[in-house]
Amino acid sequence: MDSATPELTRRASVLGPGAVLGLVSGIVHAIGWVITYWWVLALVAVAVWAASEALVRRLARKASAERMALELVPSWHFDPGLEEIFRRGVQLARASTSMPWWAPRRSKTVQVRLRADGSSPLRYRIEGPAGGERLLSITPFGPGVTVNRARPLVDKPRDHVVRAEFILRGKPTAPLREVPLNPDPLQPLIDAVSDLRAELGDLAEIRLDIQRAPKWALRARRLQLMSNARRAERREAQRAARWVRQDATGIEDSLTWQLQQLVAGKQSGGGRRLVMPPVPRRVDPEEALGKLAEDDHLVRVQLLVMCASNTEGRAQARLAQLQAALDVFGGGSRWAMRGWRVGPWRFGADRWPSQRGFERRWNLGHCQPPRANWVRLDELTGLLKPPTMHCRLPLLASDLPTFEHGNPELLLQGIYRGPDGRRRLVATHAKETLFEVGVGKAGGGKTERALAQAIGWAHAGGGLMFVDPHRDSWPRALPFLAHDHQMPRIALIDLNANGPAPQLSCWNPIGMHQGQAAHEVVEATADAYASVLGWDDATAPRALTILTAALAVLVTVNEAACQAGRPEDQATVFHVRSLLTDADFRTAALSAVKGHLDEETRSWWRTVFPALPVDAFAVVLNPIARLASNPVSRAFLGQPAGVYNIREAMDARMIVWVCPGGNGPTDRLITALLARDLLRAVRSRRDTPEDRRAPFRPYFDELITLTGAAPETIAAMFEDFRKYKVHVHGMTQLLARLPQPVRLSLVQNASTLASTAGSQSAVSSITAEWGDRPSPDVVAALDRFEHYMSMTVQGRRVGPVRITGPHLDEVFAEYARPGQAAALERAARDRAGAAPLHQLTDRADNQLARVSNFLAQHASATPPDIHLQKKGYK
Repeated sequence: MDSATPELTRRASVLGPGAVLGLVSGIVHAIGWVITYWWVLALVAVAVWAASEALVRRLARKASAERMALELVPSWHFDPGLEEIFRRGVQLARASTSMPWWAPRRSKTVQVRLRADGSSPLRYRIEGPAGGERLLSITPFGPGVTVNRARPLVDKPRDHVVRAEFILRGKPTAPLREVPLNPDPLQPLIDAVSDLRAELGDLAEIRLDIQRAPKWALRARRLQLMSNARRAERREAQRAARWVRQDATGIEDSLTWQLQQLVAGKQSGGGRRLVMPPVPRRVDPEEALGKLAEDDHLVRVQLLVMCASNTEGRAQARLAQLQAALDVFGGGSRWAMRGWRVGPWRFGADRWPSQRGFERRWNLGHCQPPRANWVRLDELTGLLKPPTMHCRLPLLASDLPTFEHGNPELLLQGIYRGPDGRRRLVATHAKETLFEVGVGKAGGGKTERALAQAIGWAHAGGGLMFVDPHRDSWPRALPFLAHDHQMPRIALIDLNANGPAPQLSCWNPIGMHQGQAAHEVVEATADAYASVLGWDDATAPRALTILTAALAVLVTVNEAACQAGRPEDQATVFHVRSLLTDADFRTAALSAVKGHLDEETRSWWRTVFPALPVDAFAVVLNPIARLASNPVSRAFLGQPAGVYNIREAMDARMIVWVCPGGNGPTDRLITALLARDLLRAVRSRRDTPEDRRAPFRPYFDELITLTGAAPETIAAMFEDFRKYKVHVHGMTQLLARLPQPVRLSLVQNASTLASTAGSQSAVSSITAEWGDRPSPDVVAALDRFEHYMSMTVQGRRVGPVRITGPHLDEVFAEYARPGQAAALERAARDRAGAAPLHQLTDRADNQLARVSNFLAQHASATPPDIHLQKKGYK
């Protein structure tokens, strides 16, 4: 100060008094003019600001027009690690700067859009500069995420819209809470939008803009924080000093202190004690700046939320749910809605003057974050990735269609209970539901669900075959199928022979009156016997050869009878015994068909058969003898021209109920014959163009019983039937008890896997296919009629999800016609050609004579050229 005074004096002496007065006067006049015409300067400043803002907005709008969008679709096993998510965040931050040099800062951003409108649980999109597309298209998530180029989204106007902008509140340098990846950090947000209803126009969308901030802005923020910290420390030191002085003064003025001085004989000095005030401590930059202390991976963010609906109140409620979901990320700082509340009104992004700016940023993708919205990339871990495998996604109508009665394109699966408690019937697309497997304990609801599905398919006009060895399903389904327009389509093949006057249908496995190919009939019948008896080329080659040769002759005889217009004179499987043991019958049969048999078969009968020992036929004749000793099987299989024709039933979309009658040796043989005939009939559809093949659905209840009779046949069904539009549904209590070929084919080709409750060891084979999510103990504890299911919808797997099995009395209550059940039973038996058991038995007993009579009339006049007489047989 002392050195500056002489300099001023020297300048004043040089300028002179007049010049100094003139300078002072000019300054005073300038100040006066500014005070008088301040509005001019204000207008100029406003004009300059408006012009610059208009230019910036124009450039930002132009830059925003060159943006691109990518949609990320995660797979069901998507499970990224922290490092992969962090690398994705680095990519997003880097891509935000891929803009032209002239682009304003507000347009240099990458936007994460989380959107739910009822069409999907949560769509995850990335929007950013077109120059960053190559960088953003290749993600560190690998094959767990599919990246698709996305089209712009256009929303229809909704009646009610609410908007909100969220800013970071709390300590500005404190981080958000570190949220674990399991469960998924997005789970609260998905739960908040899980009850969206597309039919009500519900929409919820969250947009997170990520922007790399300029260095000057970060330095300015740090200076502000350091300045605030130092001021706070000085204030704290001053406050402490005041308290120290007050404490010292209070002690010296106290009576206790004065008495201590008198007792000690000390005299107080000329003044009070000198009190040293505390010195402000040094501010630690790392403590004051917190997460802003380092430059690496620090970004600014803008979080905008919009909810809409056509129903009043739903949008506001949705916004409150999303606000609560964002509270999960709260720690030292938290996401809070920007604005202020005055009584019942809230002033924020939804009201003037903030609404216009919100709409501009929302529509153009501009990022103008609040000053406090600084975060590190690791704080945004939960928002930098799509939903993972640890996230429970709700099932919407777009994921799993809603079942519609009478719709042939949908197949009923069960009842899904949504997060909001609403229940809806869900279905899969019929053309995608190729094979189904249901596992669970007895009484758990497997058969009830299959019946509901079959009845729904039947009322939609579809054809089906329900095979139930125990017959319990038929009386259960009877009232719901008893409709006048359904009765002509339903046939009942019941081998239980219950009641005082039992009636049976009939079938000739080797009958040729239905136009089958002879070699296919022979192969199907022989394979059925071999499957039940465990024959193969290694263990029973001679038995297979004898049976095949005998069937070839009988089938040729039946062809001749049908060509002669006498199908009632056809042979049956019981005539194998006559062919092998009765020389006269054998001679007549071979004489009648010698011109129709192939050379190899004729050579076998001419050279091999006479050399066979007598006991070679026992292994072939024993199972036939068992069939013949049972009046039911003899009546069912002993008719020359049976009515049962599964190929015709498939093509005519009929409903066929088959009840084999049990699981004994005889029943297993009949089941094997039926199964092999079904396989033959389905494969014969190769003669029909694919677009003309009517879809058909066989339902196999009690697969353990059925596969015990024909394991290879059932396995072949799950492998081949898809090609012919025949889709098998199987149910079993224990998957492990099925033969290995059947089990492997079931699991490999199943479009739907379902499990009810059961022991953990029993259901573990199914949960293993789901990656033990849910675990076996969760599935084992299910209530009755509850299922965990995985389904195929639009080519992708859905689930496993918990589904309540449909109950017939609830789902199809309007279809119940108990008063017409008896009429339907009579019509179903008539459609299957059922006749009294005694009548069929008499006809079977007399059939050998009819066949012999036919052979006698058509035998060649020339004696056979082969010697067929065998010692021991007449």
